[in-house]
Amino acid sequence: MSDFAPATGRAAAQTDGDNRYKALQQKLKTLGTAMDLASTELETLLRGMRTNAQRSEGLAVDIANAELDKKFVEMTNQVSVALGGAAIEVKKLHETAQEVSGLAHDTRATHARLYEGLDDVRSSRTERTPKPGFFAH
Repeated sequence: MSDFAPATGRAAAQTDGDNRYKALQQKLKTLGTAMDLASTELETLLRGMRTNAQRSEGLAVDIANAELDKKFVEMTNQVSVALGGAAIEVKKLHETAQEVSGLAHDTRATHARLYEGLDDVRSSRTERTPKPGFFAH
């Protein structure tokens, strides 16, 4: 069984229709944190896969030196090659997770820079304000 199963059954960031400033900031923060965690877990997985690939390659050599049936040498070599190939794909996924994490953090900072002042003004008013898009009609 994999140790990389999600800790909870819910999504990393809620995908409701709440697009208020603070809600969106929280969603971006949650996404960035989840991607940071995924990146760390993928890095651990990658190291394990590379280690196992090297071990199975060494095992294939040991099996060959013990003069066992060649089919076992071939099968063990195939495991090593498969783990090496899977490790390459996990590395790509790890790099993508890092990229998405960085973009989420950058987007959160840009969103804050652009809209935090407006949110402060709207939040401090005692009067109700029109919904976004009201003046566009």
